[in-house]
Amino acid sequence: MDPRAFVALAAVFGAVVGSFLNVVIHRLPRGESIVSPGSRCPSCGHAIRPWHNVPVFAWLWLSGRCRDCGTRIPARYPLVEAATAALFALVAQRFGATPMALVWMAFGAALLVAAAIDFDHRIIPDEISLGGLVLGLTLVPAARVFEGAPAPAAWLHAVTGAALGGGMLWIVGFVHARVCAVAGRRFEHWPEEGEDFPRPRSLDYWTWFPGMGFGDVKLLAMIGAFLGPVGVVETVVAASAVGLVFGIGWALLRRSLASPFGFGPMLAVGALLALLAPIGPLAH
Repeated sequence: MDPRAFVALAAVFGAVVGSFLNVVIHRLPRGESIVSPGSRCPSCGHAIRPWHNVPVFAWLWLSGRCRDCGTRIPARYPLVEAATAALFALVAQRFGATPMALVWMAFGAALLVAAAIDFDHRIIPDEISLGGLVLGLTLVPAARVFEGAPAPAAWLHAVTGAALGGGMLWIVGFVHARVCAVAGRRFEHWPEEGEDFPRPRSLDYWTWFPGMGFGDVKLLAMIGAFLGPVGVVETVVAASAVGLVFGIGWALLRRSLASPFGFGPMLAVGALLALLAPIGPLAH
């Protein structure tokens, strides 16, 4: 296939996938099915007609409002569709019509969902992080083997990346939690009101950290499974820089240094930078 045609096809495919991602972002944190019922207006419940569900263009045509009740449709819906289209086009441009290109598109879609949900709810669903981890440990090595890589090396690359990614963030959270416990420092969510600091015999001692959700640990493990050890280190460096800049802007916008925000979007941006503009092995 002509490379330019593949990029264009990937962009169209990405816009369609982005429309579905909007459904996932809205329903998954609410515990609703992402399959049924079909797309409906959250305000009036009317089913969205197929011609009103065309990615990006339908939102513009409807002037950003529901045709039935007139409720404003958030601009994030077409933005997610456009972002997914752009992401898929960039992946297609960089990796060409290869099995790994399809893998990276799925990876990027998962990151977009995780980032949007974490920004809204400060949670990262296990369906995304752990589900993505399983895919990263199976699909990525399989695609690499299909392209000619030795099976043991491909599998070790994914396993090492997952262990390094999850392990790095877990160590940071665990050490921070132990220091806070010794200092007697309490947070809004840690420990809960009326509870003492977690003890080694409880699961919370190992997985419940102040200032950082365990979902971030699982998400970085997933990222490591896809990108490998060098890619996950690049992700952490890029995410830290992005988080610093965003944190300063967020504090100025909220006029408070104590306004928390999810770190998932920063990890997602860092991972996409490591994928699309790497300085390590993925750059070759």
